[in-house]
Amino acid sequence: MKIAIFNDNRLGIVAGQKVSDVTTTADWDQTKPHESLVRLMENFDSLKDTLEKAAQEGKQYDLEEVVFRAPVPSPSKIWAAPVNYKKHQEEMNKQFNNAPRTIEELALFLKAPSSVSGPSDPILLPFKDRRTDHEAELGYVIGKKAKNVKYEDAKDYIFGYFALLDISIRGNEERTWRKSFDTFTPIGPWIVTTDEIENPNDLSLKLWVNEELRQDGSTKHLIYDCYKCLEVASTYSTLNPGDIIATGTPEGVGPIRDGDVVRIQVGSVGEFSVNVKFADEN
Repeated sequence: MKIAIFNDNRLGIVAGQKVSDVTTTADWDQTKPHESLVRLMENFDSLKDTLEKAAQEGKQYDLEEVVFRAPVPSPSKIWAAPVNYKKHQEEMNKQFNNAPRTIEELALFLKAPSSVSGPSDPILLPFKDRRTDHEAELGYVIGKKAKNVKYEDAKDYIFGYFALLDISIRGNEERTWRKSFDTFTPIGPWIVTTDEIENPNDLSLKLWVNEELRQDGSTKHLIYDCYKCLEVASTYSTLNPGDIIATGTPEGVGPIRDGDVVRIQVGSVGEFSVNVKFADEN
């Protein structure tokens, strides 16, 4: 099932080129979308049939008619994977000589939850004189409280997947600072539930800037795959329903500038495009 938040925080189910409004079906409160999402995830097994029926009977819109919002509105935390592809490590060393270690030594880092934005929102560049890069990633949302989860059980704690952009300012500051500005974690366009993704560790990852293909990779090359990332994250902190894990980016990272259009596509998960502009022009 593809679960979306759209327009004024309405709940939608996406099928093909249509989104069905099922807001009145799942005890959904438009004024509290994150709390509503957590409640939906907690009760999804019992709600699934009702949602599917409501999607068939409810009002439908063409995808182009609606404005999609961040499908996970307010995570309590975002754990992100640094240098999780060997070829990305190689390109960072070639360009900046600053990636001597991979995730195996670095573990995960935190991004500010306030950096989350939706698939219809622009990326806002805070500086005109700093290089800012795109990083295409697979992201996922935690569906239930997780602590000390073993690798073989990790799948049971993932509710669903989405495309994610980890926007990064280059420099010597800590990763958390350089990656946590407002709009630096666009996600979407919807959540695809785990039952629809046969293997999250074998999905294509592509990114274009102004129709130029920049990144063309696959999650099969992850150093720590989706389940290993969850195992590591849950060992050192409690993961709450609605928390996000970003799994890292493949090679092809490059700069974005005012006026660019960035498009990300993740296998069978989905794709979205966002504009880039200076923050003071928003």
